[in-house]
Amino acid sequence: MSHFSQPSSMRWLQLAAACLTGLLIPLCFTGPAVVLPSISADLGGTATQLSWIMNAYILSYGGAVMVSGSLTDIYGRRRIWLLGLGWFCAVTFAIPFMPSVFWIDILRLLQGLGGAAAFAAAMTSLAPLFEGQARARAFSLLGTTFGLGLAFGPWVAGWIVEISNWQGVFYVTGAVGLVSIAMVMVMVSTSTTHENTSGALDWPGAISFTLALGLFTYGMLLIPEKGWWDTTVISALVASVVVFSVFVVIEKKVTKPMLDLSFFKQPSFVGVQALAASPAFLFIALIVVLPGRFIGIDGYSALQAGQMMVWLAAPLLVVPVIAAMLTRWFTPGALSGAGLIIVAMGLLWLAQAFAAEGAHQVQLPLLLIGIGIGLPWGLMDAMAVSVVNADRVGMATGIFNTVRVSADGVAIAVVSVLLATLIQQSLVLDVGALPAEAVIKGAGLAALGELRAAAELLPGAEAALAHSYAESFVHVLYALAGLAVCVAITVFLLLRGQGSESTVAAERV
Repeated sequence: MSHFSQPSSMRWLQLAAACLTGLLIPLCFTGPAVVLPSISADLGGTATQLSWIMNAYILSYGGAVMVSGSLTDIYGRRRIWLLGLGWFCAVTFAIPFMPSVFWIDILRLLQGLGGAAAFAAAMTSLAPLFEGQARARAFSLLGTTFGLGLAFGPWVAGWIVEISNWQGVFYVTGAVGLVSIAMVMVMVSTSTTHENTSGALDWPGAISFTLALGLFTYGMLLIPEKGWWDTTVISALVASVVVFSVFVVIEKKVTKPMLDLSFFKQPSFVGVQALAASPAFLFIALIVVLPGRFIGIDGYSALQAGQMMVWLAAPLLVVPVIAAMLTRWFTPGALSGAGLIIVAMGLLWLAQAFAAEGAHQVQLPLLLIGIGIGLPWGLMDAMAVSVVNADRVGMATGIFNTVRVSADGVAIAVVSVLLATLIQQSLVLDVGALPAEAVIKGAGLAALGELRAAAELLPGAEAALAHSYAESFVHVLYALAGLAVCVAITVFLLLRGQGSESTVAAERV
């Protein structure tokens, strides 16, 4: 059913339901990072097991989101939305009762599956309801709430832990999930959701794609703790390439593929995927590494570090909405490219501020980065569904979210590895002869902001560690600024006509 037959009030109520899901899902991506020390104190667990409380969710969400998008095209968005939320809530409420970190890791894998289904269905449900400027505004709101969940998840989780315990984080998350279920049941009509019961899921394609992405993400997530040349890392990455090649062969032969490879012949579609991956490196990675910098180098408390991160995250409250309004005069592609240029400027400013005065004058650079990333943040969701026909929206959404979420894990791993490698090289130059194994482990700990633990491995090298970290951190920021410029150029070239394409796509809905 088209947007013309859907009452205006119901369309915006359905958007409210989608936004609650868009807030809920990423809360589980960043929020639990705050409760790791509490879980460790309560249940023990190795460092690797504790890290997989985060990694397991990233792995399963990224691997399942494109399959979930295809399922919404076949079985209906409302149905998959409710099933995903129900699964998500059941698993979330079970996590506090687990007797060990190992079982929490398993449930986090399962939680990611429910989150992928719920968010893919929520996003695809909006495309048939809005057109033109209304679509841009709707998706900017969805993008804003998703960004708020990512950015403020740790702050909210920390507050909950402070007034209760780590289990309370999951109880509150599950309760919000129940509210989301009620909103979907009341506000989303079965008759307004697309359903193609004559279709069937491309199971060989779904399995091979999910396995390839899972192997790749798993290999990348192991690199910070094992290094690039570890046998397990190499095996996982090579296997992912082989399985992905099998997936491509399958998709070329099946009648109704899960992934229409012809999408990638469209410059605008390729541009949207490049845009989808950019916040992972230019925003999400900063959310992860900056607190370690503030606490480990600059001596801030956890609360002070969290307050500093507000400068980076706060623009997501308003900038995506402003960007949607600006589409009256500028194309989404042009606004997105301009936003990435602003991010590059902010990263260069941040690098210079850290090099000159440490963390004392970085508020404005952080704010500029947040403003820049806020411009494409809400626009790219609408562009993802505007470059395909209405009956392929679920597939396009799945691909877009797969790229965006999978890039988060990859970006965190790559930035961490880059920082650790630079610290290691700097230590060798500054200090000279040191035990190789101690340098590798010390550099890895320093990259996480654990300078005190790193200094215990390298006695007498405390000053060199601090200097190496500070210098290497600045170099990482320069590298990210260069990446922002490269992606901006790509976006300008591939999405410069995106405004006219969006209008045409909207008229087809």
